Amino acid sequence: MSAESSLVFAGIAPHPPIMVPEVGRESIAEVESSIDAMAELTGRIIEAGAQTVIIISPHAPLELDSFVAYSGPELHGDFANFRAPDTQLEAAVDEELLLAITKNAATKNYTISNLSGYHLDHGTAVPLYFLLRNGWKGKVVALGYSFLSNEDHLQFGGCIRKAVDELGRSVAFVASGDLSHRLRPEAPAGYNPGAYVFDQQVVNALQANDPHGIVEIDPNLRKLAGECGYRSILVAIGATRDLSANCDVISYEAPFGVGYLVAQIAGAPVAEDADLPALAREAVETYTRQNVEIKPRVSSAFLRSPAPCFVSLKTRAGDLRGCIGTIEAMRPTLAEEIVANAISAATRDPRFSEVTEDELRDLRYSVDVLLPAEPAQMEDLDPRVFGVIVEDREGRRGLLLPDIPGIDSVSQQVEIARRKAGIAPGAPVQLSRFKVQRFRENQ
Repeated sequence: MSAESSLVFAGIAPHPPIMVPEVGRESIAEVESSIDAMAELTGRIIEAGAQTVIIISPHAPLELDSFVAYSGPELHGDFANFRAPDTQLEAAVDEELLLAITKNAATKNYTISNLSGYHLDHGTAVPLYFLLRNGWKGKVVALGYSFLSNEDHLQFGGCIRKAVDELGRSVAFVASGDLSHRLRPEAPAGYNPGAYVFDQQVVNALQANDPHGIVEIDPNLRKLAGECGYRSILVAIGATRDLSANCDVISYEAPFGVGYLVAQIAGAPVAEDADLPALAREAVETYTRQNVEIKPRVSSAFLRSPAPCFVSLKTRAGDLRGCIGTIEAMRPTLAEEIVANAISAATRDPRFSEVTEDELRDLRYSVDVLLPAEPAQMEDLDPRVFGVIVEDREGRRGLLLPDIPGIDSVSQQVEIARRKAGIAPGAPVQLSRFKVQRFRENQ
C-alpha cells in the first residue's frame, strides 16, 4: 500500500446472517472458514491502524441515481429479522469523513442521500458485527451503492479515496457482498450450472493480484450468477485504483449454494503461503526416519483454514509412488490435512509398499487442494479442468483428480472413479465436479 495514502486497507466481506452465531446456531459449522477469515480480516485492519472503517452494502435502501449513507451520530443494528433480536450492535459515525466524501462526490456530480432513522441492513450489520467481535474499535461510515453505471461506481470509489487522503487519518474500506447465489439446486435464487464461473473469475483475479480483472467480467455472467456484491467491489477497486495491489483470498466457500468470499484487495503485503509440497516432504521424511508425525506451525491464513486435499508422491522418473487424499476436510487446518495425507500416501496406499528411507531422496511431491464440489451431469464434466466424485445410493464414493495423463474422456474418468469406489458398471450414481489448486514441487 502506498505510504502516501491514508487508505490503509481495502477488502471484501460476505454478509450471510447465518454466520452470526446467535442467528446460525448449529449451522455455523458450515461457515467456519468464513467466520475464521473475518477474524483474520479484522486483525489486518487493526494492524493497519485504521481509525475508521467504511462499509458499503448492496442491501441499504437504494436510490436510482444517488448513493446513500446512514446518518449519525450513532449507527444501530440488530438481527431481529433473523430470530436474534437481542443481538445488537452500535457504532459512532465518522461524520467528518462522511461530509468530506459527500463534498468530493459532488465535484463529480454524484449525490449522497442520507438515511435517517434506519437500522442497519444486514449487508452492513454482519461485517460490522465481526469487526466489533474481533476487537476493532473506531468510527464507521456506512454507505449503499446506486443503480448508476459500473464506471460511476469506480469514480465514486475515487471520490472516497480523495476524501480519505484529504482528511489524513487512517481508514479501511470493506466491500460487503456475496458472490453467486445460484451454485446449487437448493440455492435460494435457484440453480444455474454456469454460475460458478463468476465466482471463479473473481477469485482468480484476486489470486493473480489483478483486481482490475474483476472490472472486465462479462455483465451477462453477473446476471446469470445472481450476485449481490459486484458493485460494492467496484467501489473498492475505484478507491484503490492507483495504489499497489496486495490481493489475498483469505477464504472462499459456498456451503449453501451462495459464494462467500473474504479477501484483501489492498493493504500490507501478504506473506506468501508456505511451500505446500515442502510441508508434505517434511512430514514424510520425518515420519519415515523417526516415526514421528510433525506438528506444523504456520502463519498463512490459507494453511490455517480447513480444506480437503490429496498428496501425491512420484519417483524421479515420474512413476506414481503413493497418493492419498480426503474428499472433505478431516482436520482443523489444511496444514494438518497435508501432513496426515502425506504420511498416508507414503505408508498406507494399498497399491504400494511403505516408502523406505533409501527412497526419500528420489521422491517428488505434489499437493492438490480441493475447491468446493458442485452437482453435475456428464455434459458438465471435462477431465482436463474438473475432478469428479461419483456416489451411489449406498453412500460409496469414488474420486478422480483433474488433468491426469491418459484420462482423455469423461466416460473414462467416471468409469475409473466408479472402480475406485467399488461401484458396478451401469449402477446409478450421483456426480459432482470440483476444481483443484495444484502445488507441485520444483524439480
